[in-house]
Amino acid sequence: MGNTDTAFVEKAARGGLAEVELGQLAVQKASSQEVKEFAQRMVDDHTKANEQLKQVAAQEHIDLPQQPNAKDKATKARLEKLSGERFDKAYMNDMVKDHQKDVAEFERESKTTKDPAVKSFAEQTLPTLRDHLKEAQKIAPKPQTAKSSGE
Repeated sequence: MGNTDTAFVEKAARGGLAEVELGQLAVQKASSQEVKEFAQRMVDDHTKANEQLKQVAAQEHIDLPQQPNAKDKATKARLEKLSGERFDKAYMNDMVKDHQKDVAEFERESKTTKDPAVKSFAEQTLPTLRDHLKEAQKIAPKPQTAKSSGE
């Protein structure tokens, strides 16, 4: 198994842990029912993906990280300070950005890896990630492009 595959598995594990933690936070803090439901789906789907990834890691003798990276921890700390609509917006914007990155990384890995277990995991997880991205884009607030009347 190549270094890039190992790095992908470790990064996917950290990302999955972050999705679950942020999702749990959003289930508690979100003001919108739509955001709460999305967050619960993140918890459920990423918990399932994390379990599949553990099996791949065990097969490949990779020690998985047990917690999200510093950037994801900082995101959680930032979100914890927000509430109401501000929390919903920030969480959903993060989910769009995060899933855009995830989809790109999983697509690349599914095409480039020679490892059958990693390839299978990436291919199986991609449709779910694409779904999450589509859903997040629907819920996330649209950027304001109109100039304010003060200009």
